[in-house]
Amino acid sequence: MIEIERKFLVKNTQFKTQAQSSTRIVQGFLNTHADRTVRVRIKGAQGYLTIKGRSNAAGTSRFEWETAIPLAEAETLLNLCEPGILDKVRYEVPVGTHLFEVDEFHGENQGLIVAEIELQNEDETFDKPDWLGEEVTGQVKYYNSQLAKKPFSTW
Repeated sequence: MIEIERKFLVKNTQFKTQAQSSTRIVQGFLNTHADRTVRVRIKGAQGYLTIKGRSNAAGTSRFEWETAIPLAEAETLLNLCEPGILDKVRYEVPVGTHLFEVDEFHGENQGLIVAEIELQNEDETFDKPDWLGEEVTGQVKYYNSQLAKKPFSTW
């Protein structure tokens, strides 16, 4: 249950032509403590509850546990979340042997597009598409839990 991922800014919307799917996601946080975050997410018509631990020093890996929950329960739990509900569209974009998850944010985070790639190990190599920009792995301000508290539009 250790998640290893790297995060990048996205330079343009060229990724949309390569996307195999897109899904709207609405999510909030029941807890945003640095040692643990508890997230409620609605992805399409399915609810999820996720707990994440503190990231390692590089920001590339951390504990993650997630379970599906009924949509109605997720909708109810969103009402209990800390202020700052995120609204985004996630695009799944295959590149080489990997899958990038590209989040195009809306609302107070409009204009921010971030790509994440999950890896099997921290030293794993992967193809970098032309639309991939600056790496922001480990930069706390790009964590979803922080975007909920201090949206991109306020930077």
